[in-house]
Amino acid sequence: MEALIVFGTFPNVETARSIARTLVEEQLAACGNLIPHVESIYRWKGVVETSAEVLVLFKTTRSSYPSFEARLRDLHPYELPEIVAVSPDAGLPDYLKWVVENSGA
Repeated sequence: MEALIVFGTFPNVETARSIARTLVEEQLAACGNLIPHVESIYRWKGVVETSAEVLVLFKTTRSSYPSFEARLRDLHPYELPEIVAVSPDAGLPDYLKWVVENSGA
């Protein structure tokens, strides 16, 4: 399947919104859904940390993914941003077609 869902976390809503808007405007993603108030618990440099973050679910395509990832990494404020892509096994065909048409594929 051509469509991908990419998970990414951000330090605040303003940063998440700005980056999601840029990626959509540049047609590297069809959309980004911001999910605020996510609590992340993780190990970083040997210390267990807890942070309030914003999760964004981006919709893009396999063919756009390399450019999407590079641009997201460039825009992201974290030293090591979460960028995890998964391929849906199924989905509404018209929606998936829309993702492809709006992700520069």
